[in-house]
Amino acid sequence: MRTFIAVAAAAACLTAVPALADNVTGEILAYDRLAHVIVLTDNSVWEIVPKDLPLPADLQQGDKVTIDFVTNGDSGVGKINSISRVGG
Repeated sequence: MRTFIAVAAAAACLTAVPALADNVTGEILAYDRLAHVIVLTDNSVWEIVPKDLPLPADLQQGDKVTIDFVTNGDSGVGKINSISRVGG
């Protein structure tokens, strides 16, 4: 019985969902510098965490950006790695 419990516990550890890198590209609909929030035209809302994440200078509505982030599986976004302006 103890062997079964140990094997079951080991199997449960192996089924954990790993963190995965991902990115999204879109146009900024709104950017709130004080609240550290970007809303893209697809209505996705991105809280900029960490607050001291380097951002492109003069980021504004209409800019096209790529947000590189780590996803925690079904838990959503874990951490934003970078936000960069696309093109010009």
